[in-house]
Amino acid sequence: MNTVAIIGLMAAISIPTFVHARSRSQATTCINTLKQIETAVQQVDFVKGLAPGDTINFPDDITPYIKLNANNAIPACPASGTYSSEPVGANPQAVCSLGNSVDPPHVLD
Repeated sequence: MNTVAIIGLMAAISIPTFVHARSRSQATTCINTLKQIETAVQQVDFVKGLAPGDTINFPDDITPYIKLNANNAIPACPASGTYSSEPVGANPQAVCSLGNSVDPPHVLD
């Protein structure tokens, strides 16, 4: 009986820690991908000579400027968010659909 209680107590303490660590890891991966997308969007802006308010063809325009995954696509958000690009001059230009709706947030600083 004591063994079961100890195992239950250990599980109650450790499971939330693992869930939070997973969330932090997903946010970090998402933000790193957002940084790559942001850089690629800025390169497209420069190469095409776009003006503030112009839009790019996302994701097709940035694929030559970003490291693609094994499926030849932009890496996906590990928390199932979707990436998009804002018009030229927006800050940030790369966004995740999860944004501030999750903790920790999936946003560029």
